[in-house]
Amino acid sequence: MSEEQISVDVENTSPLDTVRQFFALQRDVLVLSLAMFAFSLGFQMTSRFLPEYIVALGASGFVVGLFGTVGNVISAVFPYPGGAISDRIGSRYALTLFGLISTLGFGVWLVAPSLGVITVAGVTIQPWVWIFVGLLLAQGWKSFGLGATFAVVKQATDPSRLAAGFASTETFRRTAFLVGPVLAAVLIDLQSSFTVSFQYVLAVAVGFGIVGTVAQHLLYDAGEDSLGDSFEGIEQIKRDLREMPDPLRPLLIGDTLVRFANGMVYVFFVLVITQLYQVGFETTISLAGLSYAVDLSPEAFFGYLLGVEMLIALLSMAPAAKLAERIGLKPVVAVGFAVYALFPVVLIGGPAVLAPIVPLQWAMVLVFAFSGLRFAGLPSHKALIVGPAEQGDGGRVTGTYYLLRNTVVIPSAALGGYLWEFVSPEIAFTIAAVIGVVGTGYFLLFGEEFTAYR
Repeated sequence: MSEEQISVDVENTSPLDTVRQFFALQRDVLVLSLAMFAFSLGFQMTSRFLPEYIVALGASGFVVGLFGTVGNVISAVFPYPGGAISDRIGSRYALTLFGLISTLGFGVWLVAPSLGVITVAGVTIQPWVWIFVGLLLAQGWKSFGLGATFAVVKQATDPSRLAAGFASTETFRRTAFLVGPVLAAVLIDLQSSFTVSFQYVLAVAVGFGIVGTVAQHLLYDAGEDSLGDSFEGIEQIKRDLREMPDPLRPLLIGDTLVRFANGMVYVFFVLVITQLYQVGFETTISLAGLSYAVDLSPEAFFGYLLGVEMLIALLSMAPAAKLAERIGLKPVVAVGFAVYALFPVVLIGGPAVLAPIVPLQWAMVLVFAFSGLRFAGLPSHKALIVGPAEQGDGGRVTGTYYLLRNTVVIPSAALGGYLWEFVSPEIAFTIAAVIGVVGTGYFLLFGEEFTAYR
């Protein structure tokens, strides 16, 4: 296959042009993008609301932090074996397996409230415990499949256009991030009981998981897969760590600090809206001479806020990828890191600052619009990770990178949960912002550029 066939045309950067570029992609990337859409839709409909779901099932804020830490453990442990499996057996079968596991996890979340309180050998199991069990499965495609998705894009895209290749797949994946929470908000408003209405959301997520698994298995062309060596155990992990490309090391340190900061507070974003501020959305819409009252619960409003966040992300990712081709990956990645770092203090304190200017509900809209800018640097970030990897090792290099980063990030949510429950949410979010700023500064000082973008 020629370079012209596999490279991505990024001369234009409007959302419509991104759609056209998407359908011009090499088939494997196209299929991967569609599968990303399905699984991201299911995961984003559910994951951002799970802290509220856990609290509704009787858990405390500290348990929510522990839930986030378990998610961090999965994010740390799963990508490396997932990348190794992908390099060994090929992306098609790896992603099909991971899709089945993830869909099963959605199902466990769905039935959790129906299981009630169970006593086994004198030990009482609360319903929210099953949310932890489901998490181990539901993140299968997202975390196990991380290396496979990176490897597919790398093998189908010219090195100088990696950011654009990731921008095309990420645009459609993030479209699901926009549609998913908004669809969830609509379903959540169907019932006054959040637990019941959220089960509607979970049932739809199971359906998307099934569709995504079947579609990627039937449509993916395994003939283009490049297979690496078989997995050799702990010694291979040590070797992969030693052989990590040098340009990744300062990126890894800065990224780890930024993600640790984000991990401290990420699972509490929904609780800031539903419990701390307890802000819904009320307005009247006039259309064709008729007036319609809009009255959203805080839970439903959070879904629409996530939609605003993703709308900004979608509008910014393709232009940012094009900009990276002119100025390099590093500045674009740094801007994304900076927004990640500042968002905790913007969320926890921004509405109060904006209160004299705009009502609270509209202040929240502005805050989440700002948050959307953190995704602008994501395609460039991914290109900077996988770019230095040798062909056939993209999955393993990606897995190694995320193994290191996410291992360090593991305790972040538990620390944030402790501060939220026993100190104050304001302190938790402020400390997170300070750590994020340090990480951003380190990357700016020591981060290296990928040679294809110099």
